[in-house]
Amino acid sequence: MKMTIGELRCKEVINVSDGSRYGYVGDAEVDLDTGQIRALIVPGRLRLFGLLGREPQQIFPWPAVRRFGEDIILVEDAPAAALRRGKR
Repeated sequence: MKMTIGELRCKEVINVSDGSRYGYVGDAEVDLDTGQIRALIVPGRLRLFGLLGREPQQIFPWPAVRRFGEDIILVEDAPAAALRRGKR
C-alpha cells in the first residue's frame, strides 16, 4: 500500500482495545538514514477553545500501529505524551 503524508494526515487514530479516539495524525517521525517511519504524532486537543493552549501531543511508536483503514489507523498501546515544546 502506498500513501502520501497528506493522505496520512486525513486518518483518525483509534485504539483497538477500548475504541478511544485520539484525533488525526498531525506529523510523522521519520528515520532519515533508513527512510522508515518511527512514530505517528497526534497534536493535543484545544483547551477552552484554544484560549488555554493545547494538551500535550501524543506519540504512537510504529510498533503500536496495527492496521490502516480507509479513514482510520488502529493502534494497540496507549500513546506516549510529549511535552508541549516538542521535547520528549
